[in-house]
Amino acid sequence: MAKVFGETSTTDEVLSGVNLKGKRVLVTGVSSGLGVETARSLAAHGAQVVGAARDLKKADAATDQVRKDGAGNGGSFEVIALDLASLTSVRACADELLRKGEPFDVIIANAGVMATPFGHTDGFETQFGTNHLGHFVLVNRIAPLLRPGGRLINLASAGHRFANVDLEDPNFEHTPYDPWVAYGRSKTANILFAVAFDARHRGRGIRAVAVHPGGIQTELARHLDPAQLQATIDRISTQSTAEGGQPFKYKTIPQGAATSVWAGFVASAEEIGGRYCENCHVSQIVPADKLLNVQSEGVLAYALDPKTAEALWRKSEDLVGEHF
Repeated sequence: MAKVFGETSTTDEVLSGVNLKGKRVLVTGVSSGLGVETARSLAAHGAQVVGAARDLKKADAATDQVRKDGAGNGGSFEVIALDLASLTSVRACADELLRKGEPFDVIIANAGVMATPFGHTDGFETQFGTNHLGHFVLVNRIAPLLRPGGRLINLASAGHRFANVDLEDPNFEHTPYDPWVAYGRSKTANILFAVAFDARHRGRGIRAVAVHPGGIQTELARHLDPAQLQATIDRISTQSTAEGGQPFKYKTIPQGAATSVWAGFVASAEEIGGRYCENCHVSQIVPADKLLNVQSEGVLAYALDPKTAEALWRKSEDLVGEHF
């Protein structure tokens, strides 16, 4: 009987008894938080992990335990440079991986930014450019390295509920900028990218899925005012308890990274392909008019719409000037 995991499950609990020797995994964003823990848990169970990060010095310092746990359990860890806010860097990273030609079993697109001040990457709004377009180019360029039976895991968020993608004005050229709307658009894009990638590659046994890690205290919140963040948490707790639920509680980092490794190596490919997961299970579609807070589960239908996913794919190709 398969083990049942949930919101408090940790990476090591999910991977208990799982031998990843011979598996090769790419994890983006390994300089802090979820990326470091994801890489550590995989290396500790025997995987060969390639971590990508913008700041290599910071990543090297943050991943000392990753190397130790990997070395003690037959796994390995190496780092490659990747700045998702620069398509030049993204393409250089992809070219280097393609030059080496070593296949991957799983790609975990973990890196991201949240609620940033208004800005641009290569002419693209910062959150859309970093969270979506950077990964869109990287993953599609190295897709030939994914082994048959491989998986793409896109880190999304309950924040997709803040906004659907806007294919007419993705860079807020005609819309007043709101950091949370921009974050919502980028996280919806992460889900839609998984839907479209899954549709394109399932024929050779490769599946893609989007996962929500939960509310976790990481560097992702560095752009937020602490007082405003606490006020938001208090509001969520009040709303949740009024609905008969529990007050807001942060997940630990090992709990937050658990759904990524569960979707990558434990869950059935047919169960998760083209879906959105949280708390180590597939989420159900919930009505748009249902009152949702970040603790409630569920995915909005627009984030899984295949027509929107295809339209976003085509728009993304036009924006980056590449067709995949």
